[in-house]
Amino acid sequence: MTNIYRMPEFSLRWTPVWRRNLLVWRKLAIASVLGNIADPLLYMLAIGYGIGSFIPEMNGMKYIAFIGTGMVCQSAMFTASFEGMYSAFSRMFMQRTWDAIINTPISLDDVLFAEWIWTATKSVISVTAILLVILALGYGHSGLAIWILPLGFLVGLCFGAFALIMNALAPGYDFFTYFFTLMLTPMLLLSGVFFPVEQMPAALQAVASALPLKHAIDIARPLLMGRIPDALFLHIAVLAAYAVVAYYVALVLTRRRLLK
Repeated sequence: MTNIYRMPEFSLRWTPVWRRNLLVWRKLAIASVLGNIADPLLYMLAIGYGIGSFIPEMNGMKYIAFIGTGMVCQSAMFTASFEGMYSAFSRMFMQRTWDAIINTPISLDDVLFAEWIWTATKSVISVTAILLVILALGYGHSGLAIWILPLGFLVGLCFGAFALIMNALAPGYDFFTYFFTLMLTPMLLLSGVFFPVEQMPAALQAVASALPLKHAIDIARPLLMGRIPDALFLHIAVLAAYAVVAYYVALVLTRRRLLK
């Protein structure tokens, strides 16, 4: 019987799987990018200019720039989550692509690792598009803003791992609604995307401090303003810890589903 709890087995055989996902994505790249950035872009422009007309500045920056940094992280979160659930589930269950791949010398560990890295890659693509819009609007013209791109990759790893956990548990597409409704939406509202966390009651601030999206925003917002974030390594460590632990859980659950 396969030991589903063994440590991940890493090899370079994951790269062809990642490349396959890239080649498939390239066929619909424009529609995919537009789909990933449309929602956060509309939020940023509508709320940024709408509420921004009443609140010119927040935390020392224009409100549209304030919400723009939140939208960058939100875009990474939702893009990785969608890719790790709907797209991965299609390849795993509906199309049986994973079954075909693991009947070659490529193992399930390689396939899942490739999917994990692909969710983060999609996040970077989405973050790049949103960041270019922010720059075009005249904000974020600092050399430090470029570091938001690797942050997008780390956020993608974090939420991509969470999504792969849901993928391993899902009986069907409808199951993913729970993740969006019970996890992502509350996180979006509590993590400081639209207003400073410091304005919330102390109990909600304590909850927010444990949320990965808040740690991502606490990195992105100062970088856009051209300064080094406070407690930078703590924020990175929290995001990395969430990503690594969640990925291991996703791997165990996926092994249990497909190999036992």
